[in-house]
Amino acid sequence: MPFFSIIIPLYNKEKFIENTIQSVLGQSFEDFELIVVNDGSTDTSLELVNKLKDKRIKTYSISNAGVSKARNFGIQKATSKLIVFLDADDWWKNNHLQELYKLRKAHPHCGLYAMGYTKKFDNADPIHAHYFGLEKHSGVVDDFFLSSIVDCIAWTSALMVPKIVFQKLGGFNDGLKTSEDTEMWIRIALNYSVAFCWKMTACKVQRSDENHLSMSKLRVDSLKIFKQFEAEEINNLSLKRFLDLNRFSMALDRKKSGDFKNYKLLKESINIKNLNAKQRLLLKLPKQCLVLLKKLQYWLLKKNIYLSPFKG
Repeated sequence: MPFFSIIIPLYNKEKFIENTIQSVLGQSFEDFELIVVNDGSTDTSLELVNKLKDKRIKTYSISNAGVSKARNFGIQKATSKLIVFLDADDWWKNNHLQELYKLRKAHPHCGLYAMGYTKKFDNADPIHAHYFGLEKHSGVVDDFFLSSIVDCIAWTSALMVPKIVFQKLGGFNDGLKTSEDTEMWIRIALNYSVAFCWKMTACKVQRSDENHLSMSKLRVDSLKIFKQFEAEEINNLSLKRFLDLNRFSMALDRKKSGDFKNYKLLKESINIKNLNAKQRLLLKLPKQCLVLLKKLQYWLLKKNIYLSPFKG
């Protein structure tokens, strides 16, 4: 039995999948199986994977059903007790699995193990994610939600979850069109301890010219998450703040998209005390200003300047 089962859901990533898999095969920790779940790709992604000859690679093809079903399928096929995820356009440094191994050995009873990560926008230099109060931290975190008010400490391509946790809580919610990963991490954090290591061993790739779900009309599906955790956030102030910051982000997205009905609903459900001054101002700006500011943010990113309403 391998120590880790790595799951890559694959849908039309022919430009990136080889580089992603090579970052797995180049790991210093070699005791793993790599499960690639081809989610009905219509480009050459599957052919490129099949050209890679390594006995640790296992490839499955399913009809296109979305990333949640692909991940859940991979979890079912996994032979290890520990599940590691990697999206098909992201990549790891060669010490990623080794650091996860050490984190697991030091803290064997957690429900989620997260590594630090960088974010790369287009051709700009990678930007370090920021975790509130966790500078140089390695170990169990005191408050998952408080630590995630700038960047979430749990990002799909930089974490590991014991398979038994999925068996007890259920897998990813395939009824969600987006934010299914955030919903999963919230459920885990409400029921288990979370371990985190500050070392940045993974890279999250984002492109301004790609139609990410989080930038599309499907993002409104995340409204279901807020309703799902209404009871828990009443007595969990950190969860309330975490969700309010997600409401803030979605409210801006809804206003930019012209969906003023959901913008108003989201705004009214936010405790304004959970927002900083920049966030309160942005919430009041007209649609045209938000669209221009978003374009400005991407332009600055290409100049390696990162401005965010979530940073101090």
